[in-house]
Amino acid sequence: MSLDELKAEAMKLSPKARAQLAHALLLSLDDLSEAEIEKLWLEEAIRRDEEIEAGRVELRQAEEVFRDARAK
Repeated sequence: MSLDELKAEAMKLSPKARAQLAHALLLSLDDLSEAEIEKLWLEEAIRRDEEIEAGRVELRQAEEVFRDARAK
């Protein structure tokens, strides 16, 4: 099962079940070694870079992001 398929199945769960699953997944990250965490961050950085290069995401200035966050 791919990650997208797994996410689609998880979204079919009730809100309570999704919250429980999210909690369990977050707790599982506490058991990762520093090397595993570094690997995950590197993979995330590569994924984000690929999204930027492909034009799939909108880039915004930090000032704009912070202004919008403060307004909320």
